[in-house]
Amino acid sequence: MTDILLHLLPLIVACLLYAALGFHFWYTRWRETDKPFDPLPMQFWERSAIFVALAFQGYGLYDGLFSAGGMRFSFSFALSLMLWLAVLIYWLEGFRSRMDGLQPMVLPLAALCAALPVIFPQVRIIEHADTWGFKLHFMAAMLAYSLFTLSAMHAVFMGFVERKLHHRELNKYLASLPPILTMEALLFRMIVIAFSLLTLALGSGIMFSEALFGKALVLDHKTLFAFASWGIFAALLIGRHAYGWRGRIALRWTLAGFLLLFLAYIGSRFVSEVLLGRI
Repeated sequence: MTDILLHLLPLIVACLLYAALGFHFWYTRWRETDKPFDPLPMQFWERSAIFVALAFQGYGLYDGLFSAGGMRFSFSFALSLMLWLAVLIYWLEGFRSRMDGLQPMVLPLAALCAALPVIFPQVRIIEHADTWGFKLHFMAAMLAYSLFTLSAMHAVFMGFVERKLHHRELNKYLASLPPILTMEALLFRMIVIAFSLLTLALGSGIMFSEALFGKALVLDHKTLFAFASWGIFAALLIGRHAYGWRGRIALRWTLAGFLLLFLAYIGSRFVSEVLLGRI
């Protein structure tokens, strides 16, 4: 029991840190008060605290995925890794743009996902994980999933902010956010990078399927959902470039593509591992 607790301790610490920081950012950036709002830039200790939480979760994920000599994986580790990368991207982006007003949105989700491997510890052993091709395929896929996850959350939040601004409902949390055009530029920057990574993941899966997975490519529901998601994001980027798509149109296409990508792996693994009890 003690060994299990020590193994899970970094993820538990990361969960508690994310939750505390999420509350802190809500309290200092979003909570309505009678005092005039004075924009509070990201403090050094806040950046440092987020980095410490990232370090704890990163260590816990690495230990959970690779400590057994091979590679283990599950839907809980996938979601935890996605939100870890999402927080890391916001943390890095915070050095060039004001991101503190977005932290109350992403940090509570990161806290929840950091705890998922503790709540759902079931894992399965990944075959052929020692090859460089598989590692490249895996990292490209996970980075793409993470960026698309963050893009979906970002798009939903942008839609909410745009509606508030349209109705002239000015609140403290709106004043703490970066300009809407900055948020939109960040959204499409993430989508372009994520689309490139998804293309690499799908391309490597097609070309080297037998070497990576020990069998030829199978057109199952996971593969079809992934390719359908790729097509939606390709159409979104073409529409953005050719027709200037933005606002609600971009939101709908982003969420549709993300939903298919989510179902391609995370949804199927959740049903298999949790609802059906299969590893």
